[in-house]
Amino acid sequence: MIYKVRIDGLKVFAYHGVLQHEKEQGQDFFIDAHLDVEAGTEDTITSTVSYASVADEIVRVATTNKFDLIETLANEVNKAVLALDLRVLRATITVHKPSAPVGHEVRDISVTISGARGEN
Repeated sequence: MIYKVRIDGLKVFAYHGVLQHEKEQGQDFFIDAHLDVEAGTEDTITSTVSYASVADEIVRVATTNKFDLIETLANEVNKAVLALDLRVLRATITVHKPSAPVGHEVRDISVTISGARGEN
């Protein structure tokens, strides 16, 4: 059985960006993780993937690294989530950067990447 697990809007303060002030001052990012999970039918936490563990892994990747591009952040989060538990078959990660310095007022800037177990 395949379940869809969603974590939406995980808030992470981190230091990603091309501009020097982004690297020094940091900003809020919001990360969505949509997972296809092969899970058992038992009513126990061990029969599925822990949402808390997934959230912890996303925060770990986002806060222990500094990337110029949110594309790279999304890719690294995707790889980490897929490696976290063999039952995660596919992950779609969206990184939102609402304070992106684009010179215009925007509600959101985001990048989405998808990957499946076994893909390069």
